Amino acid sequence: MLTHLLGRGARAEAPEVPAGSRIYAIGDIHGCDHLLTRLHRLIHEDAWQRQAPRNVVIYLGDYVDRGPDSRAVLDFLIDHPLPGFEQITLKGNHEDAMLDFLDDLAIGPDWLFYGGTATLLSYGVEPPLPFDNPYELSRAQRELRERVPERHMRFLRKLALTHIEGDYFFVHAGIRPDRPLENQETSDLLWIRDTFLRSRKDFGKIIVHGHTITERPDVQRNRIGIDTGAFASGHLTCLVLEGAQWSFLQT
Repeated sequence: MLTHLLGRGARAEAPEVPAGSRIYAIGDIHGCDHLLTRLHRLIHEDAWQRQAPRNVVIYLGDYVDRGPDSRAVLDFLIDHPLPGFEQITLKGNHEDAMLDFLDDLAIGPDWLFYGGTATLLSYGVEPPLPFDNPYELSRAQRELRERVPERHMRFLRKLALTHIEGDYFFVHAGIRPDRPLENQETSDLLWIRDTFLRSRKDFGKIIVHGHTITERPDVQRNRIGIDTGAFASGHLTCLVLEGAQWSFLQT
C-alpha cells in the first residue's frame, strides 16, 4: 500500500489529522454489501497492523440504490460495526431521495430512474411501471413504508451531513466554493458537482467526498474524491489518513 503526502499549494506544511488517530473514509457503497464486507476485512487487518490509539471509520453516504442489496448494506452497517472504531455515517443524496419518496410521490420517477428500483427490489417491493404511473407509485410507496424496518429509518434519519478531522472536511458531494464551510447549504453538500469539482480555491481544509464517479481516486490539492463506482466497477475505495500521510485500500 503506497503512502503519500498531500501538498497545499504554496504552504510548506502538509494537512494532518489529529495525532494518534487513524482515519478510514469509505466512498459510495450503493447496495454492494459483498464489497463492504470485503473492505471491512481489509480495514480491520490494516488497523491491527498499525495499532493506532484511535481508529475512526467515516462512510460518505449513498448506501442505497443501484447495487444488488441496499437492505443488506443497512443491516451490515447497523449490525457489524468495526470493533474498536468510532463510526461516522454521513448522508448521501440517494438516502435523501429515498426518505423523500416515503413522504412525497412527486420525487418517485426521478428517484427510480437513478437507482431507486434496486432499493425497492431489495425490500421485496415490485417497482412501478411505468415510473410515472400514479397508482403504481402510490402502491410502491405504501409497500416500502411497510417493509423498511424501523431501525433502518432511525439509521437514515440520524445521518450527519459533514464531519471534520484535523485539516480534513468529510462530506458526500462537496461544498459551494464561495461559502464558508460552516455556512453551506444542505442541497450543495448532497448534490453539488461541477462548480465544486472545477474550483482550485483553498477551502481551508481538504474536502474528502464521494458522489462523482472516477476510475481512480481523484486527488487534487484541495479535495480527494473516492467514489470509484463500486456497483459497476467492483472497486469500493477507502482513503486512509494518519498524521500527514495518506493511502488507499480498495476491493
